[in-house]
Formats: sequence, C-alpha cells, structure tokens
Amino acid sequence: MSPLAWAALALFLGIYVAISLEAAHKTIVALVGAAIFLLIGVLDATEAFSFIDWHVIFLLVSMMVIVNIARHTGMFQWVAIRTAKLARGEPVAILVLLSVVTAVISAFLDNVTTILITAPVTILIAVELGISPVPFLVCGAIASNIGGTATLIGDPPNIMIGSAAGLTFNDFLANLTPAILVCLAGFSLVAWLLFRRELKVPASRKARIMSLDARQAIQNRPLLAKSLAVLAAVIAGFLLHDLLHVEASVVALTGASVLMLISDRHEVDAVLRDVEWGTIVFFIGLFVMVGGLVKLGLIASVARWLIGLTGGDIPTTGTVVLWASGVLSAFIDNIPYVATMTPLIKDIGASLGPAAVLPLWWALSLGACLGGNGTLVGASANVVTAGIAAKSGYKITFLEFTKYGAIFTLMTLLVSTAYLWLRYFTHG
Repeated sequence: MSPLAWAALALFLGIYVAISLEAAHKTIVALVGAAIFLLIGVLDATEAFSFIDWHVIFLLVSMMVIVNIARHTGMFQWVAIRTAKLARGEPVAILVLLSVVTAVISAFLDNVTTILITAPVTILIAVELGISPVPFLVCGAIASNIGGTATLIGDPPNIMIGSAAGLTFNDFLANLTPAILVCLAGFSLVAWLLFRRELKVPASRKARIMSLDARQAIQNRPLLAKSLAVLAAVIAGFLLHDLLHVEASVVALTGASVLMLISDRHEVDAVLRDVEWGTIVFFIGLFVMVGGLVKLGLIASVARWLIGLTGGDIPTTGTVVLWASGVLSAFIDNIPYVATMTPLIKDIGASLGPAAVLPLWWALSLGACLGGNGTLVGASANVVTAGIAAKSGYKITFLEFTKYGAIFTLMTLLVSTAYLWLRYFTHG
C-alpha cells in the first residue's frame, strides 16, 4: 500500500476507536476525521460529496420530522396506556405487551425516537404498580432493537444497507420480518420466564393501572388525524415502491413536507430544531471517511482477503458476517461498523455476483442490529434508555443491562443463524 493509504487506514482506525470509547462526541470525531481526509488529499471536495449517501440522509431527516410532529399528539402515550390496561394490570404481562408494542412501533419509526416516546410512559406505569421500572426499560430497549431490524426504516443500519444494495422496503419485509417475528416470539417467552416471579404486585396496584384514562393522553386531535393520514400514506408509498418506482427517501421527504404544510406553521421551527442534526452530520462525516477507504482500494483488499478466508463459500461467509457483526456490534457503534461493511459486501458481490451476496446483506443486518442488544453501549437506544432512567432516579448499570442483553442476543443470533441456513443456504 502507498504511504497515503497507510495514513488513511491508521486515521480511520483511530477515529473508530475514539467513537467506540466515546473519547469525544461522535459527531465531532467523525467531522474531524473527514476534514483530515480532505486536507491530506485522500479525497477532494467533489469526491467527498459524491460518497455521501443522500438517500440515507433525506430518509432519516424526513422520518425524524414526521415523528417529531406526530409525538406531540399523545398517540404513542395512548397506545402505551391501552396496552397496560389490556394486560389487566398484571406486571409481567404489561412488560411483555409493552415490549411487543415497542418492537412494532420501532419497525416503522427510528428506535431511538420510539424509546424517547415510550420510556417515560413505561416509568409512569411501573411507578403506579409500585415496582422498579428497570426491567421494563431494559426489555423495551431490547425490543426496540429487535423490532427495528424488521424493516428498511426501523434502524439506521438497515437504511444504509438498503441504499447500498438497492433493496426496497418490501425486500426487507419479505426477507427479515419472518426472522424477526420468530425472534420476537422467543423474546416474549424468555422475558416471561425471567421476570414472572420477580414482578408481583397486590390487587390494589393493578386497580390503579385500570383507573388510568388513555383518552387524556391525546393532546391534539386535529393534528392526530393529519399525522395518522400522512404516516399511512408514507408507509403505503414504501410498500408500493415496485409499482410507483419512487425511492423511499422521496416518499418520506414528500410526507414530511406535506405534514409540515398542513400542521400549525408556528411549530415548524420547533420541529426542525428537534431533528437529531448531530446524528445526520455524523453520518455525513462517516460517509466521507469510508469513501476515502473505498477510493484507496482498502475495502477491496479486505473483500479479497475475506473471500480467500472462506473460499468464496456464501454459507460460510454469511455465518461469519452474522456472528462477527453480532459480537462486534455489542461493543462498538453499529453505524460506523455497517458503513465500513457495506462497500466490503459490494466488492464481494463484484467477484461473486450481486444475486449471490444477497444473503450476506441479510446476515449483516441481523448481526449488526440484534448484536446491539449485547451490552449497554451496543446501540443508541440502550444508551438513551439508561439516560432517561437516570433522570427519573433509576440507575441501569452496564452489568445489569448486559446480564439480560447477552441472553436475548444469543437467542436471537441463534434464531437468525437457523433462519439464514434454512432459507438461503440449504438447497434441495
């Protein structure tokens, strides 16, 4: 390799470590790395902009705008309270049902946003029951990561994979949702077994849950109707991609624009302020750095090495990708990991054919998204959950989260391995 390639690789690895160890805010670290790549001549400005995946950027921003408007209606709080009452105030049933609802919501909304919406209501319900909300919050975070794996828009790594591989919303539904439904069923059973004896409350506490009025959670009925209509139209647009031939990013951007137009115009500035711009800029910096590695041929070199290691055997490669992604994503941010892996799998596809590597995309998604449940730092949803808990006076330690997260991660990765082999790797 050239001296420039060695310098770029060393810098990228240093940036990766800094992001993983949270040496500084990840957005700042990614921007500094991108700036240095430009300054030392790895890329010029035109090349840098060409490597930024604008489909990912616009899809993320648009869905954030839609959710930021919709959450002010109280619709998500209404769902949480109705779920708790459906469980008749039984704590372990509430935990399982709330987790399943969180998983379903996370399939269509960013899982961090889902946690920001559901965690405060979860704490309220646990307080009414007179028990610690920690088991509810931990299971909610884990369920959000499981549910987010099911669709194109549920988790940022899937958005990145979909854009890189040219996969549609329906592709994710057809190929990942079946596996996630099995994972969610397994999660529900394991959660029930883990907490059924621990979560016991007297009848008087259950009665307090049954007395909650879900209707009081609805704060703005006209905006609720508009938000539901736009959300339904956007999801329909995703599902009809093959017929409409309109990219998911364009569908989401149209929905966000329409919802801002028909909602109170005085709220627009506030809605845009609530967009996680730090996350968006982090993605941009990351795309520039990974683009530099692609240009220098480093990603292609790693792809050739991996093909040599596995002999180009797709089942073996897929299993390695799944478990390596699962283990690594438990300890490092899965977004930079997936940003690095997507061009790697594209290069493998250049050697073996795009159709041959389709199972590798699903292996990457399952491993990266589900592996985030392994530890407290494995996924952004976990960290956000711990922060909300701390503000309410409840501490979720690294070891406490990992005690449960490791169990669910192992279970879901085993399910995913069986699914990949049965569906893609076993013939005849």
